[in-house]
Amino acid sequence: MARTVRKENTELVRLVVELRRAARSHHAPIWGSVADRLERPRRRAMPLNVGHLERLASAEETVVVPGKLLAAGPLSKRLTVAAFAYSTEARAKIHAAGGTAITVHDLLKSRPDGSGVRLLA
Repeated sequence: MARTVRKENTELVRLVVELRRAARSHHAPIWGSVADRLERPRRRAMPLNVGHLERLASAEETVVVPGKLLAAGPLSKRLTVAAFAYSTEARAKIHAAGGTAITVHDLLKSRPDGSGVRLLA
């Protein structure tokens, strides 16, 4: 019998519930995908580095990172990045490139339908 593991981080649990609610009410499957990735066990979660954003995202794009964003690699593009958590160096690199670092919750408020948001995982 499989063991059910519950998340202990209440902020994460509230965010997942809110993402699922937004996915249903606004018919936005991107928020359901973000919730699925945030619910993964920690051993399956892959942190993303700023260098990945440089390679994968276009300038002036809005991206969501379901998890923690770390600072390895350069960033020269102006991006709006939403993540559950940031390292302090990653946040500094985003701001130095002229971008904006926000929370997933803030992005969900500003774009409830998920239009113009790209999921990087």
